[in-house]
Parts: sequence; C-alpha cells; structure tokens
Amino acid sequence: MEILHGIVHQTSNDIKQALEKDITIIDKWNKLTPIQRNEWICWITAVKKPQTRENHINRMIESLKEGKRNPCCWAGCPHRKK
Repeated sequence: MEILHGIVHQTSNDIKQALEKDITIIDKWNKLTPIQRNEWICWITAVKKPQTRENHINRMIESLKEGKRNPCCWAGCPHRKK
C-alpha cells in the first residue's frame, strides 16, 4: 500500500517502517491532508537525538490510533512558512 508524503517533507524510511506495521494506520495516515502529514513528518525529523525521534514516531502512531490528526503542542513546520 502506498504511503503518502507531506507538502514539503517526504515520508522518511523510519516513519514508513512504523506505519507499515499496521495497515489501518497507513489508511489513517493517507487520509490526513498533505499539510497534516507534513506537520507529523517535520515534528519527527526536527529533533536531534535518535531516541527522541523514535519517541516521536511512537507518539505519532498512538495519536493516529486515537484519531488525532496533528502533533500536540507543535507550532508548525517552519519550512513551509515564508
């Protein structure tokens, strides 16, 4: 099943691997708007430590399962702002 990208950011391999563990999560991911996917990708990839990145991926999966569509307490992707 195809895993869609954001409007600025491409879905990284580690995010794809996490999504591929559950087809229902891929469906939830693909139903997000490109801007929403972009926010998740940026929120995950903006961190510096590998452990923090892994934690963000796990939090994203749990949030998607709960029906959340955006990262909590995230100011937004600075890469799509002028």
